[in-house]
Amino acid sequence: MACYGRSLDSPCTLALLVGFQFAFVLYFSLGGFRGLVSVLVHTTGPEFDYSRPHDVYTNLSHLGVPPPPPRNSVGPVSVHLSSPLSLEEIRQRNPLVLPGGHYRPPDCEPRHHTAIVVPYRNRQIHLRALLYHLHPFLQRQQIHYSIYIVQQWGNSTFNRAKLLNVGVREALRDEDWSCIFLHDVDLLPENDHNTYTCHKQFPTHLSVAMDKFRYRLPYPQYFGGVSAVTPDQYMKMNGFPNQYWGWGGEDDDIAARVRLSGMKIMRPPVAIGHYKMIKHKGDRGNEQNPRRFDLLKRTRLNWRSDGLNSLTYELLSRELEPLYTNLTVDIGEDPRVPQGKAPNPVKTATPVHQRSTSKLGGATKQEKRQENWYNCF
Repeated sequence: MACYGRSLDSPCTLALLVGFQFAFVLYFSLGGFRGLVSVLVHTTGPEFDYSRPHDVYTNLSHLGVPPPPPRNSVGPVSVHLSSPLSLEEIRQRNPLVLPGGHYRPPDCEPRHHTAIVVPYRNRQIHLRALLYHLHPFLQRQQIHYSIYIVQQWGNSTFNRAKLLNVGVREALRDEDWSCIFLHDVDLLPENDHNTYTCHKQFPTHLSVAMDKFRYRLPYPQYFGGVSAVTPDQYMKMNGFPNQYWGWGGEDDDIAARVRLSGMKIMRPPVAIGHYKMIKHKGDRGNEQNPRRFDLLKRTRLNWRSDGLNSLTYELLSRELEPLYTNLTVDIGEDPRVPQGKAPNPVKTATPVHQRSTSKLGGATKQEKRQENWYNCF
């Protein structure tokens, strides 16, 4: 059938009209031009080549040179797990880090102020690997930060969540931190686009892709490894539980607190939230907690009464080491295991909402420097 001349009044015209109508409906059902392009051209999130990582100290010497440089991040960074350097060698490689593990960009005003809290006991090799890797990682992001190692005193069962509570409270007595990172000592970030800053509204879970789990999230509500909260978010969820003695359960309790307090969990893209875990055997004194499932069943009932408002401990020492602030604390003993006379935990005198503004190697974030410095990225 010819489609020219007077024959345009025939079925050919009808076919053209139907075709135009179909294209019109398809165009708007896909959300216009952008939607159509997204169908024709497959787009994904950020992609990185983890087979060719950069050294974690790349670009470190380029920081703080005006005018404002682009962000000095390089994406994937290599993780060195064998034969970590001594603490003195790590200090020499990070000359701008002040006692207490404190760093402030020297030639710009930082926009982010982050405290890294690490619960710890008897993991010296892991600690050296973390400090070697994390200091240049954070400096390249040009944030103001300090690293707090919260060391549990004695041989009682390990209590990770309670140590995190102690670390948050003690860190906020130093500075008015805008962000608190809760960081396991055996996890090393593999991509420096994974910024150590907080979401303004909701808690953030950063270790979404660990090599232990084949770089996938093990289950939707997983909140373990590395996470971040603002002080306001921390108080809104009443901190973390104090009753989880031994391994397991506290992460799921914290995730439940996020939901019960009306918040949700934020996460970076899987391609960015890569972490490598340092392999190790089970820790003595951190055996699996047989009560974890029973405690989790009661989270809905207990979260308002077990946490920040019930925290008791005794701060035994506070030492400004060259690469970190060491807090040695007595948090009591596991009530399930009688071990003679239990230590007498002492309630701290300074509530977390009455934060100290004392300085640790620099000005608080409320103070503006008089020099004409530019903001960090």
